[in-house]
Amino acid sequence: METLRLLNIIEKNARAEITDLAAILNETEKDVADKLTDLETANIICGYHTVINWDKTNTERVNAIIEVKAIPERETGYDNIASHIYKYPEVETCYLMSGSCEFMVIVKGKTMQEVANFVGRKLAPIQGVAGTTTHFMLKCYKFEGVVLESEEEKNERMLITP
Repeated sequence: METLRLLNIIEKNARAEITDLAAILNETEKDVADKLTDLETANIICGYHTVINWDKTNTERVNAIIEVKAIPERETGYDNIASHIYKYPEVETCYLMSGSCEFMVIVKGKTMQEVANFVGRKLAPIQGVAGTTTHFMLKCYKFEGVVLESEEEKNERMLITP
């Protein structure tokens, strides 16, 4: 079975039916189901997610990207610091980066103050963290390859009648 092809298909549509996957891959449903189970067990498939345009839900939600400067530790480098960062439930994503900062952390909260408190009380005091820079996301246009607001929707809202 073409594992990479299967992964590419379900990455774009996690709701694809086993019957459809089997037909696309020219495999049996049992083989596809077994392969998905194997990929989940091997932690290659780590979850199935839905892209939601939260701006259209009237839900108070603040997203922030936080650049974290850090000093590597002897023996573990940045791994130990990363584990202290990503254990917090506020942290959605944590990347080790090249460039001007060591980590990029994506945090979600209900208010800007909640995110600021997280940075000041939990993130910044972690041993090895040398500094942070917080960027609040104002609007999301595209997420995980999905455009959240098309040009047609924008134009419809901008129509003015005399």
